[in-house]
Amino acid sequence: MQPWWVACLVALPIAMAADTAPVNVTFSKDIAPIFERACQNCHRDGSIAPMPLLTYKDARPWARSIKEKVVRREMPPWHIDRNVGINKFKDDPSLSDAEIAMIASWVDHGSPEGNPADLPAPRTFSDFDKWHIGKPDLIVSMPKPYVLKAHGQDEYYDIDVDPHFTEDMYVSAVETKPDTGFKVVHHADTNLIEDPEEDPVGLFLNEYAVGKNADIFPSSAGRLIRAGSRIHFNLHLHPDGVETPVSVSLGLKLYPKGVVPKHVAFTQHMGEVFDLDIPAGQVTRSDGYFRLPRPAVISAFQPHFHTRGKAQCMEAIFPDLRADSARPGAARTETLSCVSNYQFGWSITYPYAEDVAPVLPAGTVIHITTWHDNTDRNPHNPNPKNWVGYGLRTIDEMSFAWVSLYYIDDAEYQQLTQARRR
Repeated sequence: MQPWWVACLVALPIAMAADTAPVNVTFSKDIAPIFERACQNCHRDGSIAPMPLLTYKDARPWARSIKEKVVRREMPPWHIDRNVGINKFKDDPSLSDAEIAMIASWVDHGSPEGNPADLPAPRTFSDFDKWHIGKPDLIVSMPKPYVLKAHGQDEYYDIDVDPHFTEDMYVSAVETKPDTGFKVVHHADTNLIEDPEEDPVGLFLNEYAVGKNADIFPSSAGRLIRAGSRIHFNLHLHPDGVETPVSVSLGLKLYPKGVVPKHVAFTQHMGEVFDLDIPAGQVTRSDGYFRLPRPAVISAFQPHFHTRGKAQCMEAIFPDLRADSARPGAARTETLSCVSNYQFGWSITYPYAEDVAPVLPAGTVIHITTWHDNTDRNPHNPNPKNWVGYGLRTIDEMSFAWVSLYYIDDAEYQQLTQARRR
């Protein structure tokens, strides 16, 4: 059985849309501007969506499906729970309640076109619009595609690329993206190799997983790339019946030359659980933990699991500052974020707005709770009759969160927490 709150939260926007639905809504005047802002970057020729939504002729056959997806908040892909924890983010593409009600009313009243003279000016797109970070300052690409065979087991491909970095640089945003072969890329990791002899694996830089956006760091933080570093691409691929050339690129937005951000940001696993036990036909829960060794600012949260992933929450368990007391009391906790209705195919990173990003003391335990749905009610489940455990293949499972953060000293922690109180 899925958690009760998942069904309730899915049903909530449906009732809301019905209660607040406007009338006399037309595509040209009301719906086209919404599609331009929130949909067309993916729903256009040459992008990842299955059909374009640029014109009335494009959208009309899909009207009822569009309503269902937006009312359930499955589209645009932004599955953070609006009723739990922090709900202010950078680059949030999700629809407002009013926009959802507008689309629902348009469909319920026959999806009229309206007057074409009311249409907004059409968007124009370039090759750089595929990047969530905008036009990168620097792009590092595989030298040639890897050709994945049509049939067989999952494959892994590794290659080092030397971009000939001649000086240290700081990165304000980073994104890894398939140029070709979207359908067969389970994930693509990029690592920084500073010294091939001392550390041939390198430092984790960024990950693309199915449908992922980008890592955008706070204005005071950035990733350091040292001169001479190489980029290591690690690709996990799964054949889908058609021989497919796969090429992946890394896009970087850079701080201006000579600008050194105050903090060095990074992204890492938190709360990973390896001993997963997911019986056939059941919803299961797993819990993982990570202790912050120093005060930190959490800048982004991204759940990670495979096809049976259902929901994940990130909670902060604060250190007991009264531990020397005879009665220290219960630990203080705070749920930071939840994704309550995860949709396989969208590994979204949720970057917190800087004025609400969690500021946590040293010793805080990050608690990651994950639910897997191995039942026939999960439309993404490849086989609900099979037991599932931990593994790298798409048909296996994982349970952890990618968390972006940077550490701060005690003085800055006190300063930030006092400012938040004010």
